[in-house]
Amino acid sequence: MKIIRSRYVPFGHFSAINLLGVLFVHPGVYLSQELLNHERIHTRQMLELAIVPFYIAYVLEWLVRLPMRGNAYRNISFEREAYAHEREADYLARRRPYAWLRTEKDKPRKLKP
Repeated sequence: MKIIRSRYVPFGHFSAINLLGVLFVHPGVYLSQELLNHERIHTRQMLELAIVPFYIAYVLEWLVRLPMRGNAYRNISFEREAYAHEREADYLARRRPYAWLRTEKDKPRKLKP
């Protein structure tokens, strides 16, 4: 995964964003193993859905979840999988295809302070 440090991307309060398998990170953000694993999981999800459909599904699910209770971003199935397994270094080696579909029923983790 290529990593690019940028003051402009990602926007808002996000420290990193994975766009087409390229990780954009704010300068000064520590690239922990958890963060890298999280973004590698997203890269695998993108490849499973041929990239463009991943982004379409991601945005559509976020829009559907916006009016619902809870954090729309954290409740996106792709994010649920990534957050649920970001601490598991070997996760991608044993991950089953389309695992984000089965993560839907998992409860999202609370936001870190």
